[in-house]
Amino acid sequence: MIDYDRLHKIVRAAGDMALGLWPGHGHAPQVWEKTPGSPVCDADLAVDAFLKRELGALLPSAGWLSEETVDHPERLERGLCWLVDPVDGTRDFVRGRPGWSVSVALVSEGRPLIGALSAPARGEYWSAVAGQGAERNGSKLYASTRTVLAGSRVPADSLPKADADLVTVDKPNSIALRIAMVGANEADLLATLRWGFEWDIAAATLIAREAGAVVSDAFGKPLDYNKRDPRAFGLLVTAPAIHAAAVERLADRAAKLA
Repeated sequence: MIDYDRLHKIVRAAGDMALGLWPGHGHAPQVWEKTPGSPVCDADLAVDAFLKRELGALLPSAGWLSEETVDHPERLERGLCWLVDPVDGTRDFVRGRPGWSVSVALVSEGRPLIGALSAPARGEYWSAVAGQGAERNGSKLYASTRTVLAGSRVPADSLPKADADLVTVDKPNSIALRIAMVGANEADLLATLRWGFEWDIAAATLIAREAGAVVSDAFGKPLDYNKRDPRAFGLLVTAPAIHAAAVERLADRAAKLA
């Protein structure tokens, strides 16, 4: 069993740590590239180390999978596993923009049990427990109820011509925050057509699902977590009534790219 109050204190403290290192507060972070086009900064590593220590002490039986820690296969032998992105949206973070978050999920047998996002630069704290709903800043979340795909709000800078009937809304760099927007009825549809990692999405997909959204991969299939290869192709988070239409629209594109 887990102490929820302590968990949320840890995630909030991680968010505060990141906020204290954020350029928006005058800090000049050290930034480098792990791989071309994939930036990382000192805040990523500091928050990762803090969460690994504190969450490990909170639940010693759980495994660990994080963007900033070398993966170890022993996590596959644990019934529980923490999935962590210490700073999701590093590009926004290093540019002093607020569209980043600290993402923490606890997964059991391939399914998220608990999810939390701390986005202190936006004054937001999101959380969900499987079967108990989702909240932002203490207020219960209810996902989009849109029934028609055309006109759906998408957090994106721009859209392909094939999706010209959709509407762009604000796009934070953090994929977790974009997912959560569907759960908060600030967007109707979030779709990606690329390989992505579990730590980016585990917490936010639970939040969106608990708020009433439908979550799947790009082909409409359920997502599994804490796999040996912690990736999935594509992500689709939608209002329930438009999920089938979104899968149908993306099917050819997804098949060509997968």
